[in-house]
Amino acid sequence: MRIEPDGGAGGEPVSTSLPFRPLFVAAILSGSFLLFLVQPMVARMALPRLGGAPAVWNSAMLVYQALLLGGYGYAHWLGRFGVRRQAGIHLALLAVAALWLPIGLIEKAPGVGDAPVLWVPWLLFASIGPLFLAVSAQAPLLQRWFAASAPGVNPYALYAASNIGSFAGLIAYPLLVEPNMGLSSQSWLWTAGYALVALLVAGCALRLPRGGAAARVQAISPAPTRGRVAHWIALSLVPSGLMLATSTFLTTDIVAVPMLWVLPLGLYLLSFSVAFAGGRRVADFLTTFAPVTILVFGGVMIGGTHEYPYLNAVIALALLFMVATALHTGLYRLRPEPDRLTGFYLAMSVGGALGGVFAALVAPVIFDWTYEYPILIVAAGLLVPQEWLLPVLRWAWEAKRTLTLGLVAAAAVAVMAVGLENPGNLLGSKHESTAFLVLAAIGILTIGARPAFVAVLVASLLLFGGWRALAISFEGDSRTRSYFGVYTIRDYPETGTRTLAHGTTLHGVQFVDDPVKAREPTSYYVPGSGVGQAMQALPALYGPKARVGAVGLGTGTLACYARPGQDWRFYEIDPAVVRIARDSGKFGFLARCLPDPKIVIGDARLSIAAQPANSLDLLALDAFSSDAVPMHLMTREAMAAYARVLGRRGLLLVHVSNRFLDLEPVVTATARGRGWYAAVLHYAPGVTDNSEATMSDWIALTRDPAVFAELLTTGGDWQPLRYRRDVTAWTDDYSSIVPVLSDPLAELKD
Repeated sequence: MRIEPDGGAGGEPVSTSLPFRPLFVAAILSGSFLLFLVQPMVARMALPRLGGAPAVWNSAMLVYQALLLGGYGYAHWLGRFGVRRQAGIHLALLAVAALWLPIGLIEKAPGVGDAPVLWVPWLLFASIGPLFLAVSAQAPLLQRWFAASAPGVNPYALYAASNIGSFAGLIAYPLLVEPNMGLSSQSWLWTAGYALVALLVAGCALRLPRGGAAARVQAISPAPTRGRVAHWIALSLVPSGLMLATSTFLTTDIVAVPMLWVLPLGLYLLSFSVAFAGGRRVADFLTTFAPVTILVFGGVMIGGTHEYPYLNAVIALALLFMVATALHTGLYRLRPEPDRLTGFYLAMSVGGALGGVFAALVAPVIFDWTYEYPILIVAAGLLVPQEWLLPVLRWAWEAKRTLTLGLVAAAAVAVMAVGLENPGNLLGSKHESTAFLVLAAIGILTIGARPAFVAVLVASLLLFGGWRALAISFEGDSRTRSYFGVYTIRDYPETGTRTLAHGTTLHGVQFVDDPVKAREPTSYYVPGSGVGQAMQALPALYGPKARVGAVGLGTGTLACYARPGQDWRFYEIDPAVVRIARDSGKFGFLARCLPDPKIVIGDARLSIAAQPANSLDLLALDAFSSDAVPMHLMTREAMAAYARVLGRRGLLLVHVSNRFLDLEPVVTATARGRGWYAAVLHYAPGVTDNSEATMSDWIALTRDPAVFAELLTTGGDWQPLRYRRDVTAWTDDYSSIVPVLSDPLAELKD
């Protein structure tokens, strides 16, 4: 038997040639693969009921973390029994959980008054709770069985295998599973995988020792202190919270690209594999330089511009990975002896769940912006292991502490003074590069002196974006945060306009200084746009009593196309948007053009499906230009619902302007062969358009050739839709955004 020098918690040797070790590795890796394959799969199943907001993903993650906590708690509780009895209990739980197969969502739709922040977790818990709980317990449980089967051998390296499996499952879903399989096939694939995992667990159970060796192993190592347990929890809480905060921050304030939500979780899982690996070089190297990354990248992310969104996304993900690896390495260094392994993992899962609660539940309620992101960056600075980068720095701080602290403080104050010349607007000023370099240099000199390092980190976050965020919050009514996102209202006196933005996505512009221009449709909805052309053709197409529906209220811009006698209704999922457009007094489109609008709050597809057949003449879908593309609104089943409500002569307008997806071929494939006549209008502002006109792409569809012909005569350059053989129609059972993702390097090429 070959012995490796690297050991477990106490430095004991590790065997790499145990005959049953591959069986335990396979069982742990397969279970973790299934565990994280089911996360995006169930989120995809929930789209027709929940929509695609980043908060839905965060709610799902919160449920998974809570179930993971339950699984780890269950594994810890089993420690009171002998390992063979543990195996019997766990195999029985796997059999009971199998009653929930094949995996899917329970048949329950949200009520009108149901709060999504509570309803979404309940739906997911009721649908997959037992299965997730049973599989999630296996990583700590099988490590304990392995330790019982091979006393003196380090079981912690198996946790790295667990997270490799988790990472593989998470990445395999969008790249391999979703593009090639429908949801029903995915469900049966997962069922087959569950059966395989159960067989592997049974095989591990057969390797457990019998007789006295199978009795409960008493913990003989010293019990961890409360402070040590609290330290474990804190080191787990910050990466977990930062993973969710990164997802929210990226999709809200940096780059709203689909599939990006999966990457923070994938890197979070990968950090465990690095931090708990048997070889320590990579983990120790990354941990040494993590403080530099936190200082430099933290300031860049809080104050970064949006000119290169993909580059910003890469920086944010690198920051998350470095922080998670460093803090998880800190956990590894503080790990207990294997006889207290399950308690250690239970404390880790408590921290993970608390991080999820903070980022997914608490932060959206108490903050009006993504303040959880800089808060967790500061917390990372407080907790990350720190080492002096150079011996001279140790000497300076230890031998000349007062002088060194004075110099650092003076330099920091000087930089602060420069920044306060333009509070909240340092980025873009002539002092930007100098101030950033000075602060970075000061911060690097303080690595190893934690209080000074954290002070410089806080200063950099305040200067490079923090003041700006706080200034908007102090205005009181300029920013609103809801379950579905962060909405910011900004005034531009130089143009006499007011805008509403959802993160970095524009949702409406209104002229506020000129009463006449205040009634003009702007941005994506100007008269020359596709929807503008269709709205102007309404009287000719449907007479003076046209019935109009619009999915997505925004600022209510489309209301200014309404004419007396017409019947209008808006479908809006977020009550906060309704308050901004109708009740806040900030925007006057509704007040000036449609004083008593009919607004249906809730998911548009469910609301439209409840309407009578042939009850609308025109339906405008304006839900695809923002960060969260609600795929369930563009499936063939959704199109069938629109066709029923519109009748044969109805007109469907679909807004497909998007920075990151080419949605035109999706509409083409979905409508193809279904009796729709379709054309697209790619609009670019001309010299005669108002100054707030925006480029837009609108697709018009109807099943009546006469209506289609009339629309084409309204003006505008309507063109045939593009068809791509590699783009398949979306259905409730199958959809994939991989074929229609835009080139991520296009922004750099331009």
